[in-house]
Amino acid sequence: MSQKKLVKDLMKKLDKLESDREKLIDKLSKALDKLDKKVEKKASIKKPLAKKVVVKKIPAKKVVRKRTAVKKTAVKNKVSAPAPVVAT
Repeated sequence: MSQKKLVKDLMKKLDKLESDREKLIDKLSKALDKLDKKVEKKASIKKPLAKKVVVKKIPAKKVVRKRTAVKKTAVKNKVSAPAPVVAT
């Protein structure tokens, strides 16, 4: 085949692919429009909400916490040796 014929065939294939692409884009946009309409329709139909029952708040009983007896022990202070000074 000559180069001109090859180029011509490739151009035809390219045109066909571009038209297929445009068709697919159109189909997708239509499908998205349908979905949007369905979502809007569902949003416009409101379901009646169940009546909320008011619950009376009862104050909780206060429980006095018992303190445990703590033994106090004498704390011995430890005298540590001073840290050695390093001359630099």
